[in-house]
Amino acid sequence: NDSASLNTFLLDRIGKRTALTLLSASGARREAIVRPVTLGTASGLLYRQWARDRRAYVEAASGGRLGYVHIAGMSTASVTQLNIDLDAQNQGREGVVIDLRNNQGGFLNGQILDVFTRRNFLTMTPRGLFGLPSRQNLGQRALDRPTVVVTNEFTLSDAENFVEGYRGLGLGKVVGTPTAGWLIYTSEVNLIDGSVFRVPFIRVDDAGGRNMERNPRPVDIPVERALGDPRDAQLDAAVAELLKGLGPR
Repeated sequence: NDSASLNTFLLDRIGKRTALTLLSASGARREAIVRPVTLGTASGLLYRQWARDRRAYVEAASGGRLGYVHIAGMSTASVTQLNIDLDAQNQGREGVVIDLRNNQGGFLNGQILDVFTRRNFLTMTPRGLFGLPSRQNLGQRALDRPTVVVTNEFTLSDAENFVEGYRGLGLGKVVGTPTAGWLIYTSEVNLIDGSVFRVPFIRVDDAGGRNMERNPRPVDIPVERALGDPRDAQLDAAVAELLKGLGPR
C-alpha cells in the first residue's frame, strides 16, 4: 500500500514482535524484525545516546583527562543517574564537566550540590585490596575533583538554584549562556470548568537578596552555541577552562 505510513503498520504493536517487509529503491525485498516501543521509551533512548555522545566529545577534546555528566533534572531519578554516572565514568578522571543545559528543574539542588562540595580526608584500605577515599568506602557520594558547569537559556527553575549555589560556594566557573530566569514555586488550583491554574507561593532570593524570578543566573565565561554547528563551542570552552586549572599532565 503506497499510501500507508510506517506508523499505520505499527499501530497497537508496542512491545510486540513485528515483522516488516522492506522494499529498496532497486526493488529488492528484505524482512526486518522489530519490537516497537512507546514514545517515552524512544525519547529516553535518544537522550542517553545524546549524553553518551557529549561524554565522548569531552573525552576526545581533553585527551582523556576529563569526565562528563549531564544532569537532566533535579529529581530523585536524576540523583540516581548522577551517582551511576559518577561511579562508572568519572572517578578516574582529573576533572569533570557538569552539563546543566536544558535542565528543567525539580527540588533536589541541595542534595546534588552536596556531591560536589564534599571533600575526602581519609583513605581506607580493605585487607588485600586497594585504598579508597573514606567517603566512597562508606557509601557516601563525593566526587572530590575540579569541576566546571555549563548552562544555557533553557536551564531553569531548581537548576538555577544549583547554579547560584555552585557560584556562591566557589566551586568553579560557569560557562555558556545565562539561565532562563524562571524561578518561582507554584501550586495548582483547579477551576470550576475543570481547567488548572498555577499560583505562585514561594519566592526565591539570591544571597544578595535579589528576587531570582526573571533574573537569569550569570555566567563567568559567556559562550553562544551557533544553531547547526557540529562543534559544541560551550563544551570546548568548559574543557579549556578546566584544563587550564589542571595544568600540564
